[in-house]
Amino acid sequence: MKKIFTKFSVLTFFCLLLLNVAWAQNVTVKGVVKDETGVTVPSANVIVKGTTNGVQTDANGNYSISAPANGTLVFTYIGFVTQEIAINNRTTIDVNFKSSANDLQQVVVVGYGTQRKIDVTGSVATIKGEEISKQSSINPISALQGKVAGVNIVNNGGPGSSPQITIRGTGTIYGNTGVLYVVDGVWYDEVSFLNPNDIESLSILKDASSQSIYGIRAANGVVLISTKKGKSGQPSINYNGSVGYKAVTNQIEMANATEYATIINELSASNGAPALFSNPSSYGVGTNWYNQVFRNAIQTNHQLSVNGGTEKTSYNFSLGYTKEDGIVKTQDYQRYTAKLSNDFQVFKPLKIGYSVAGTASSSNDINGGIFRQLYAAGPVVPVYYADGTYGDANDFSLGGGNNFNPQVTIDFFNQKSKNYRLTGNVFAELTFAKNFTFKTSAGGDFGQAETRNYNPVYKATQGQQNNVSKLSVNRGENRNWIIENTLTYKNTFGDHNLTVLAGQTAQRRKSYFINSTALNVPYSSEGDLYLALGTAADRTVGDGGSLQTYSSYFGRVNYSFQNKYLLNATLRGDAASQFFGGGDLWGYFPSVGAGWVISNENFMKDQKVFNSLKLKASWGKVGNAGVPVNPTTLLINQGPGFVAIFNGVAYTGANVNSLVPSFLNWERTVGTDIGLEASFLDNKLSIEAGYYNKKTEQAIFAIPILSSIGTGSGTIIGNQADFQNRGFEVLANWRDQNESGFSYSVSANIGVNNNKILSVVTGQNPIYSGGAGIANGALATRTVQGGAIGEFYGYKVAGIFQTAAEVAASAQTGAKPGDFKYVDQNGDNSIDGKDRVTLGNPNPKYSYGINTNFGYKNFDLTIDIQGVGGVDIYNANIAYRFGNENYSKDFYDNRWHGAGTSTTYPSANVGSTANSAPNSFYVESGAYIRLRNVQLGYTLPSMLTQKWKMQRLKVFVDAQNPVTLFGYKGFTPEVGGSPTNAGIDATVYPLSATYRLGVNVTF
Repeated sequence: MKKIFTKFSVLTFFCLLLLNVAWAQNVTVKGVVKDETGVTVPSANVIVKGTTNGVQTDANGNYSISAPANGTLVFTYIGFVTQEIAINNRTTIDVNFKSSANDLQQVVVVGYGTQRKIDVTGSVATIKGEEISKQSSINPISALQGKVAGVNIVNNGGPGSSPQITIRGTGTIYGNTGVLYVVDGVWYDEVSFLNPNDIESLSILKDASSQSIYGIRAANGVVLISTKKGKSGQPSINYNGSVGYKAVTNQIEMANATEYATIINELSASNGAPALFSNPSSYGVGTNWYNQVFRNAIQTNHQLSVNGGTEKTSYNFSLGYTKEDGIVKTQDYQRYTAKLSNDFQVFKPLKIGYSVAGTASSSNDINGGIFRQLYAAGPVVPVYYADGTYGDANDFSLGGGNNFNPQVTIDFFNQKSKNYRLTGNVFAELTFAKNFTFKTSAGGDFGQAETRNYNPVYKATQGQQNNVSKLSVNRGENRNWIIENTLTYKNTFGDHNLTVLAGQTAQRRKSYFINSTALNVPYSSEGDLYLALGTAADRTVGDGGSLQTYSSYFGRVNYSFQNKYLLNATLRGDAASQFFGGGDLWGYFPSVGAGWVISNENFMKDQKVFNSLKLKASWGKVGNAGVPVNPTTLLINQGPGFVAIFNGVAYTGANVNSLVPSFLNWERTVGTDIGLEASFLDNKLSIEAGYYNKKTEQAIFAIPILSSIGTGSGTIIGNQADFQNRGFEVLANWRDQNESGFSYSVSANIGVNNNKILSVVTGQNPIYSGGAGIANGALATRTVQGGAIGEFYGYKVAGIFQTAAEVAASAQTGAKPGDFKYVDQNGDNSIDGKDRVTLGNPNPKYSYGINTNFGYKNFDLTIDIQGVGGVDIYNANIAYRFGNENYSKDFYDNRWHGAGTSTTYPSANVGSTANSAPNSFYVESGAYIRLRNVQLGYTLPSMLTQKWKMQRLKVFVDAQNPVTLFGYKGFTPEVGGSPTNAGIDATVYPLSATYRLGVNVTF
């Protein structure tokens, strides 16, 4: 009996051993990953738990991975709940992701890593790359408009132009206002080189707690961009192409030739001059200069990408080409992009990789003053005379204000720009001692920009001619590099989750430019334009540049207990070479954040209202090192006025006519945030709300000095002011689907911000600025303690003088009937500078967006709406006059031209000294609401595409900016500018709509 039992035991042990070996062997697991609506999810991560072995799904959501039969697969993707599924010896595992766009398990990209949303105590917004690529914008930042609460974007309509982005308000005057972009670990000032189709995800760090890990470059916000990586599996080839056109929207209607002649005669009469046109009606409609110069501009975009790899290596390669014509004839822009990335799993604990991208762009440029000319040109002037020569404004005695023919301007303006850029990084990542990961990376950004302008010898009109040719060549280059090393410890023990990060950064940023000119350069072809061909005595050259280095150390601790109580603490120390020898060489930027996941408490288990509920708060400090470079260097003036001649010999003199501060420090921003996140109704509805208070300390501000000491300016700058941006943000999402295959999501966001100057050490001394387009030389903005940065400042208009008797009885005895009647604010019976008041605010108070997605079977529809409110614009175009410039049709129809004809619009003499002074008439509301993007797509059935050897084929049509509703009387309410010059419209690039037809195919 004992022998039988022994044999049975041996047999049982042997079978168990075989079974264990079988389970330990690897199996190939395949499957498809879809979202909750049944749509496949490309580029989802599939990783064998406890290892670095992983792949990504292809364009159709398919994956294939080798894993232990008794292992566990972890499926992750930004915006979805992470899933862990035991293999259990299966070879096919299909996954349906549950959306976590508002779920606490969402994976969020943060500085130097990722976190679950449950662990994030700061304010971080995430946008998927597919949302960006749905729009026709060739700059990825433009596509963010209306997507994120608290982020305001002002687009420039020019081809290839970069937008202006502001996160939670303007917090500087003299410092750098740009955000920091971090692309795959490399730092940039702008990302015009980046192809939107190459982006995997984008995160915006909005609060000081999440930004502080980037120290002195983070005060204006940080945008983290992750580009697409290769994925394991068979090569996947994708082509995404579109063709469309841009058309001007909301074109300003100008007075026609008859109306123009009529109002110019009124202007002449007001100035006591005889009528310029004897018979205005004889000129008919005349020339519409906008129609003459504008066009429907073609836009094409093509991208080809290849993805693939094995268990040990992966690759991603893409090529892109974009051509975008400008709405002005002769203007165009072309861009070529190429990107290659490779990751290698050298052995289990070591992973290395690199990413390199190249961009080359070129453009045929336009004269920057062309839009001003189109607004001002006289419609009585023909484009060409019957003999083919150009129409000449001088033949109509129009004077110097508009003595030009815009067609001549675009025909003889010859300027080309070229830009080349090479960016990239290389990294190595080593996992050791189970819980430690060391990563080292090096990145670079090398660029060159060149502008060539040639002004030929020509005579087109009396006022548009050139007798000496001139060649100008301007070239600039930058050479930047960054090296970073981080060590991360991550562990879970019991109810505790702990992640500790320590790191070091070294950066070097160098720029150089050289500008040169030559006269009498002949032109026969583009290849013959050389400075050496010009007159030797007339050549000029000038150059300059900057060199900045940074050294940094940083650390961060993330801790959570029972997924209920969260703590995040960061400290970064930065040293910048520009502060060496004065001020504080080192700056230290701490932050702390805490969170409470209320829904995970025991007392919340039986409640049915919340699926998740989280309260969070944070505090942090960041810096802005982008202050004026070398402002403490005292320069001498060797102008011609200081040349003395003795005995026939000229001696160059010099003078010190400026004062500089002894030193400048970086500006510091301290921010406090309180937020709430909640989801309801089986996670169909989610809400995020937050309050923030962002204060800029030691901001650079103008300090008044006595001009009697011989300075050319009455001010110097120094760290002496405090600014504040305070507001709240709300984001709400609703998503649902039904059994018929119809799914939809609606997301709405709003941000409210109030900008204020809290204090200035030297008191109520103001900074005046904003002189663009103001004919009498006055300044339209004032920045002063107690107000907002760059507020409009001038006279309050009470009405229009109707008669000479009314003028005589007023405080403006020098006025004429038809002039503005200003309010005597201080009651001294005199109108002067002391009667000026705040007229408006160019800083938007509200910004909002509504983003929707609908899906039904193979159809998908995207509709995005965005807008701003509580913002003003100064319409400088109206009084931007020095003679007989044209008027808008609105002004012509509503102008004062006799007693009782208008009590709101002045006479044609609006360009006079008194009438063109900054006043409330020129300040208009800049609020608007826009249909930002509409895209309708159809994905062909897979049964059909498989016959054509395709994995997926989608066709789409879309429209960007087709409708914008606003009351402003200019081309567009999107008017940017520097902090003290923002919102002044002195002829901006017009708004346009883009319409496209495209196809996306994967093989």
